[in-house]
Amino acid sequence: MTDAANKEELHYRSALRRIYLHIVWLSVAGSIAVFVKAGPSEGIGFLLGAMVSALNFRWLHRMVDALGPQREKKPGKLLGFFLSFRYVLFGVAGYVIVRYFKVNIMAALIGLFVAVAAVLIEVVYEIVYVRT
Repeated sequence: MTDAANKEELHYRSALRRIYLHIVWLSVAGSIAVFVKAGPSEGIGFLLGAMVSALNFRWLHRMVDALGPQREKKPGKLLGFFLSFRYVLFGVAGYVIVRYFKVNIMAALIGLFVAVAAVLIEVVYEIVYVRT
């Protein structure tokens, strides 16, 4: 690998690390804030939604790594099936969370946007602080 490729890979890994940290602190802070402001049902709903969001981001991250130029082997057919099946899995998990845990569905849906917020925070960080 060239020096430029190493620098680019380091930058990519640093950004991913920051995004995961953003997901964690947004999940914790958001859950506490919602718990205090709206109650335990909403706080738990937000946290469960945030956990699903983090899991989805992790799976997407692994998929991109598997399809990227640095991959060691060709992605299998199982990857395509899994990518389609995960939405069914999330739907079933959402139904179980709302139906049996009696959490607030709106809070859970808002929690699903934690990964999006983390990526947006990273975009702002990159624009403001990182110079190329």
